[in-house]
This record gives sequence, C-alpha cells and structure tokens, in this order.
Amino acid sequence: MFGWGLWQWLAVLQHELLLFAGVFFLIGAMDDLAVDLAWLWLKLTGRAKTPKVSRRELQSRQLSGATAIFVPTWQEADVIAETIAHMLASWPQRGLRLYVGIYRNDPATLEAATRSAKGDARLRLVIHDRDGPSTKADCLNRLYEAMRDDEARVGAQFAMVVFHDAEDMVDPGALGLLDMVVANGADFVQLPVEPLPQAARHWLGSHYCEEFAEAHGKAMVVRDAVGAALPAAGVGCAVSRAALQKLADRREEGTPFEPVSLTEDYELGIAVAESGGACHFVRARGEDDLLIATRAYFPSELGHIVRQKTRWVHGIALQGWDRIGWSGGLMESWMRARDRRSPLTALVLLMGYTLLALTLVLAGAYSLGLAQPTPLSPLVVALLYINHGFFAWRVFWRFAFTARNYGMAEGVFAVMRIPFTNVIAIMAGRRAVWAYARTLSGKDPAWDKTPHLRHPLRPGLDYRGLRPLRGVRS
Repeated sequence: MFGWGLWQWLAVLQHELLLFAGVFFLIGAMDDLAVDLAWLWLKLTGRAKTPKVSRRELQSRQLSGATAIFVPTWQEADVIAETIAHMLASWPQRGLRLYVGIYRNDPATLEAATRSAKGDARLRLVIHDRDGPSTKADCLNRLYEAMRDDEARVGAQFAMVVFHDAEDMVDPGALGLLDMVVANGADFVQLPVEPLPQAARHWLGSHYCEEFAEAHGKAMVVRDAVGAALPAAGVGCAVSRAALQKLADRREEGTPFEPVSLTEDYELGIAVAESGGACHFVRARGEDDLLIATRAYFPSELGHIVRQKTRWVHGIALQGWDRIGWSGGLMESWMRARDRRSPLTALVLLMGYTLLALTLVLAGAYSLGLAQPTPLSPLVVALLYINHGFFAWRVFWRFAFTARNYGMAEGVFAVMRIPFTNVIAIMAGRRAVWAYARTLSGKDPAWDKTPHLRHPLRPGLDYRGLRPLRGVRS
C-alpha cells in the first residue's frame, strides 16, 4: 500500500466514492419510488382524481364570511401594482380586504401600490413600523396586527386569511374555491402553484416548472392521502381565522408567526395540523381545462435562484429540524425526513459529480497505459445497474409530469436541465449549511429575498399565449 502510486490511490478513491454515492443514491431512489407507487395506487383507485368546477361560478361566488388577504412586500415596486390590480379585478367579492405590508423605508413600493389602488376600498396598505427587511414572518405579523385592529373596530372577525406574494398572478376561481373548502370545515387549504416557463435567455428560471409539476401533482397529493401535515407554499393557501388564532395564542406576542423563521409558510400548514386542524391539498380545473392555481415568474438568474433555494433549504431542512422536530406518526416522520434530505442530497450529488470527473481522468490514464483498471465486484456492478435503472425511471416521471402541464417541448427541456438543477442543489446546500452555522453563532436571519422584475401581466408579455394558461390538464 505504501508503495502505491498516484493512479492506485485515485482508483481507491474512485471505488470508495462509488460505494458512497451508489448506496445513498439507492436510498433516495427507493424513497422516491415509494411516493411514485403510492401516487399510482391513488390514481388506479380513483382517489387522486382532479374534479372539474365552474370557474365562472367560483369567481362570482358570494363568500361565506369576510376574507383577509395578506401580501407582505419588500422592494417590490416592479410587480406590486400589477398584482394588486389583477387580484382586485379577478376577485370582485365585496367581502374581501387586501392587506399589503410595506416597510417604512421602501417608498418605491408604497408609491407603486398606491398607484394601483384606483379608489378600491378593499385595499389597505399597512406601513411596517420598522426598517426593512426583517423577515417575511415579521411582516406577516404586522399584517395580522392590522387585521386584528380592524376586527376590533367593526366588532366582527374574518372567516379566513389567504396568503400571497407580491409577484403572483391569481386565478379568478381560486378565492371561491378556497372559501368553499374552508366553509366545509377545513382549517388549512393549499392550491397548486404553477411557475410559468420563461424565454430561452431565462432558461434556468424554467426549472421550477418541473419541480412544482411533480411536487404539486404527485408529492402533495400523496401527503394529503396518507394524512401527513401539508406544508404551505406561502401562496394560494388559506387558513381559517380560528386556526390562525390558535397559532397566535401559542406565542406570548399574540401573533401567529415566529419572526426568526425563514420559511414561515412551510411551518404554517404543519403548525395547523399539529394543533388539530383539518388540512387539505385541493387540485381542480375549470370548464376551460385550466388548473386553478397561482402562477408567477420565478427567479431566472443563477445567483437569485441559488439565494432562494438556500433560504428554502436553510429554513425547511435545517431550521425545521430543531424548530419543528419529529412529532407525529410513521407517515409524518417519513414526509419530514423527505423535506430535510436536501443537504444530504447536495452532498451525495457533489460526490457523484466528483466521481464522474475522476472516472473520466482514470479512463484517460487507462487508455494511455498509465494504469490498469481495477475490476469491480458483482455487488458494485449490480448497484450501478440498479441506480441507472432508477435514474431512467426518474427521468420518465420528470418528463411525464412536466409535459402534462407544459407540453412535450418543455418536458424535453426538463430532462435536459437535470444536470443544471443538480448543480444548483449543490450550491444551495453548501450555502444553506454556512448560513445555518451563522445563525447558531447568534446572528439573526434576515429576509434574503430574491428580486422580482417581471410580472405576467406586464405590457409586452403575452401571458395568455403561454401553454400552461392555454390548456393545463390534471
């Protein structure tokens, strides 16, 4: 061993990386396979059907009770005007009130939001009494306090609270559907989120399409069916006023969200379930075959994408470990383990790409006669074949779910983007671990949000011509 040369040591390193990556890839593949088979069973037994509803009836539905809509913002002057105008036009019900949270040191967003009001009395701009950004959770708490003050003035409470982001394009039937489900006894409801595909120059930004197509077309359906808590997406979701009050009562401050949380949306649905609330993920489509969902452009620049993914990994996988723990039964623990596997996945992917590079180097050495290849054991060969089979299976599912929502071309692009999405996962995982380490040293997290520069309703962007708005099917 001590007389080994460079190539022998590299061959040993290659073998160890192969075992490490192969075993953990197999564990992850088995986890995904379990979800795939559960979804197939739900489909075959008719428990995963997507009902058809009348979008027109939902849009004109009289709300069962007053509804508050929370939209926290920070430096959203480029999109907030379109969001407010479209939301108020899409949801004509008089029983809603739109609360938009704006920091006192963000005059541009305030000016844009004021410009979009156009005298609609349902809009209330809430100025946060501190400089931003703090955290999204802190801004939501300020909106909650404003809503509570209004309730005290009129002597009546809202029936439910709906959450959205500043860049969202809401579905005209979404509010009526949320109201219908909450009125029938639900405490938390999540509708699908549908990222919009972007132009070629924003190719990376379209990778959210395949991620949400699978997450909200399969994974969330399975979670709902097995009775596990449903994480909120932060948009297109509603909580009954009574359930939100329960969350507020748990904290001394009397507000429902923990200000230091980076993923208060994820924690919202889980907290409602832990308090005994009924939670549902609802997929439906209108008579026009459009999925009733929240649509938006997601970040398209690499730095912005990594920043957003970092926040998700940090808040869900790392903060969630010690903030939420592992309460619940077997199915709940399984789903929380899936939520928290991102840092390990990033490490395994890094090892996998390192293995690939090392294999190419050794292949060159073998071809030049500098070293002799080391034979692989039958067990390692079997592990390789099994993992390749699971990879093909994973590619099929990614293509199928993306193509079903966005068309065949986007399904092909989803497969082509796999290497890039893996690299993004590695970068976000590394950044999240370092960010979490900083919080352990006592540094409070801040709202490290990504900028939103384009809105689907912006003049010059033909959002109606995008395939997901032309014919999304369940």
